[in-house]
Amino acid sequence: MMAENSDCIEASSIIKSYKNLIALNNISFKIKCGDKYSLLGPNGAGKSTTLKILAGLLKPDSGYIKIGGLDPVTVDAKKYIGYLPEDAYPYPNLSVMSNLEYIGAIRGVQDLSDRIDELVNGLDLRDYVNNKVMALSRGNRQKVSVALAIIHKPKIVLLDEPLNYLDIPTQKKVITMLEKLNATILVSTHIMEIAERLSQNIIIINHGKITWTGTMDQLKGMITGDESIEDVVEKLMIDVF
Repeated sequence: MMAENSDCIEASSIIKSYKNLIALNNISFKIKCGDKYSLLGPNGAGKSTTLKILAGLLKPDSGYIKIGGLDPVTVDAKKYIGYLPEDAYPYPNLSVMSNLEYIGAIRGVQDLSDRIDELVNGLDLRDYVNNKVMALSRGNRQKVSVALAIIHKPKIVLLDEPLNYLDIPTQKKVITMLEKLNATILVSTHIMEIAERLSQNIIIINHGKITWTGTMDQLKGMITGDESIEDVVEKLMIDVF
């Protein structure tokens, strides 16, 4: 399904509107299997909408999406997708362990107990496994959300601001976990530092349009004088009509 050098993610001519608001205006891009991309843009640029469409949670008004060559709404495609929404909230009345066991069972994770131990220990959640999610701090809730998104070792990972609320040591642990997945990754963020830490390629989006695509090295190569990389990104966010 996802051979090396093939496209794991393909978005073609995607348009999505919410009543009178055009959230995505004819965007297209491809991501090869194994590549790591950041979808970079300001608040309201269309990043979260893009990820929801890729995850099969929203349907575009027009255009098409392929995940490993499949429609993302299909059961087969969803087996390969790990999705972390922004400000995710696991089942609040269930314990951390119950959340992990439930989602792991739905995902058909083999050796589920071992996988749960790996995630709980890796994210320092051992002391909280019997606590209800509603009783957790925002940072620990985010840890649980990350664990749920990757419990099945997905081949395609869609992450919306994944490092939100996490302290620096935990951020490093999450990055290490993502690297071990050896997956195709698309991260939505408005923070350049996060894009640098999680990806080697950039898609810049603003007002529902893609304004620039390239590698991180290409982006850094555009810096002149005493500019910062954020200054370059800001220039590239100008709409292209």
